[in-house]
Amino acid sequence: MLGKYKFVEKLYENPLSCEDNVKDFVLEGEAYRSFPRGRMRLENKMSMSEGQNSNYVFWCPKDFEGDIAISWRFWPIKEPGLAIIFFCAKGQNGEDIFDEALAKRTGPYKQYHHGDINAYHVGYFRRRFEVERNFHLINLRKSYGAHLVADGADPIPSVNDAKEEGYLITVIKCESKISFYVDELLIWTYEDDGETYGPVLNEGKIGFRQMAPLIAEYADLKVYRVITK
Repeated sequence: MLGKYKFVEKLYENPLSCEDNVKDFVLEGEAYRSFPRGRMRLENKMSMSEGQNSNYVFWCPKDFEGDIAISWRFWPIKEPGLAIIFFCAKGQNGEDIFDEALAKRTGPYKQYHHGDINAYHVGYFRRRFEVERNFHLINLRKSYGAHLVADGADPIPSVNDAKEEGYLITVIKCESKISFYVDELLIWTYEDDGETYGPVLNEGKIGFRQMAPLIAEYADLKVYRVITK
């Protein structure tokens, strides 16, 4: 239970603790994954000098619809870089994002915000560029179009001061409202009017994106059905 939301049913759970846990996940772009501490570590395979080509997305294969909460634990290991969560990702005409009729995606960000899919995407550990490192923000964008619709202060410190136990990240999408929490601290709530940037997105896939050269770890991915109290 968080704020005004109640978790009523667990829809999915994945500890992300070994390769077998992610054997059905789909990688777009090139990346290394390992499990040195019993949790999934992601890092770029290509040099950051390759620009957007060095970035990647790792998709959970399941589709989720309706009112859901997505949570996972996050550990930043090495900066700079940037971490994003995609959710409600679906083709612009309702296709599965892996439909062969859609253009191939290989990691560059433009393919995800001005390509064949729609999605919400939260940048929650933004340390790639100097301006991001000087003023830490968590933002929400909606695509098609990469429209910036919400932002708020980021309470996750830099790697040198990060907690050993990591950070519990929670995204709740309930009806037309999206709320984002770090360790149960509400960062922002956005209400999608379904008109300004297109219809409210209500179903689709979840994907973890990293921008090189960030190294980060993930564990305890869970998805719940939620209702308002």
